[in-house]
Amino acid sequence: MDPAELGSFLASRRARVRPADVGLPAGSRRRVPGLRRDEVARLAGASVEYYTELEQGKARHPSPQVLAALARALRLGADERDHLFLLAGHAPPSAGGTTHVQPAMLALLDRLGTTPARVVTDLEVTLAQNDMAEALLGDGGPRTWPAASFVHRWFTDPAARDVHPAEDHARHSRELTADLRAAVARRGHDAEADDLVTRLRTASAEFRALWDSGDVAVRRTVRKRIVHPSLGVVELDCQRLVSDDGRQRLLFFTAPPGSHAAGQLELLSVVGRQEMGTTPP
Repeated sequence: MDPAELGSFLASRRARVRPADVGLPAGSRRRVPGLRRDEVARLAGASVEYYTELEQGKARHPSPQVLAALARALRLGADERDHLFLLAGHAPPSAGGTTHVQPAMLALLDRLGTTPARVVTDLEVTLAQNDMAEALLGDGGPRTWPAASFVHRWFTDPAARDVHPAEDHARHSRELTADLRAAVARRGHDAEADDLVTRLRTASAEFRALWDSGDVAVRRTVRKRIVHPSLGVVELDCQRLVSDDGRQRLLFFTAPPGSHAAGQLELLSVVGRQEMGTTPP
């Protein structure tokens, strides 16, 4: 590991990112090019003190999770992301890994400031989300494997189902399982996908029965009812855009103009998380 070179690289990438690139106001009193240290720290979910130490070459051995979060916050391309990992003394993530959001997905996410949106993998691991999604759905991560996958939490953690009304649970179970089967085949039964299926078959009789049915279907636009602790049930259309390789999806939630749900989203955009407690889905 080369702490000084790591810090220099982070500082150079930070100077390159414009506030508008990450959905932040430019302001009229900026004294530094690009982002401020506190803005990078907030985007990455790290403390300002820790990020400052990284740039100053004082912090050693940042974890892969921290590096992945910094790569997302700084909008690094795949080559830059790999270089960051190498400078920190870690092997770069594999090409099929679930830690790096594709730049095109992040660019779209940044432009959906008033629409709840998040980027997930085909194994339902949340990679990034905007403030509206956090206010609607709760904190999306990071979590360690296999709990990072919402499919795993759905079948193993009863609290994960609180995000949807009980009468919708059976449908979501079927859709999650059928979509996972399509993802496993598309990945060519790689180690990560097979590990998830093995764990779920062991942990959940419900999943095992659904998996053995052989049903397969890719989840596309669906109507979802989301239980929010302050807004009540919010009925939204979940739209999705899929990356070329099918491994990442940008999910965004919309409501028909003039509908009750549209009013709920408008209220959420004003109040956000300040007055509305949310629990992670």
